Amino acid sequence: MSQGTDSPPALHPQLVADCHVLGASAGHALLLHRNATLPWFLLVPPTTVTELFELPAPLRASLDAAADRLAVFVKQHFRCDKINVAAIGNIVPQLHLHVVGRRRDDACWPRPVWGHLTALADYPPATLDSVTRALRAAGCLDG
Repeated sequence: MSQGTDSPPALHPQLVADCHVLGASAGHALLLHRNATLPWFLLVPPTTVTELFELPAPLRASLDAAADRLAVFVKQHFRCDKINVAAIGNIVPQLHLHVVGRRRDDACWPRPVWGHLTALADYPPATLDSVTRALRAAGCLDG
């Protein structure tokens, strides 16, 4: 299996179904979960490997830096109490990193969002545009 970034795979269909594709952050696909109950972003590195430890060091460093910038943005922009970062991949095998903003008053605090987020809300187009502009201004979204 290639560990390079020559031809990144297409996004997994489940990621496309569950998320708004916002663009790229330092070359990693940047997605926003469609459930607007809490700020839930995903970064998808351009690789075919499935585990973080399999990433070549430069790509891992780039992903970590993009996740750190995104975490700072989420904490400040959405006024979160805590940021959860995880690479689980039990359902979607394509390597992706979750960056989730949590507040003590969110729908499933203090439990993890996975399997506990039952409330549903979608992002209105104006909110999506606003978040996209703010991400770009914060250096979290390329171009």
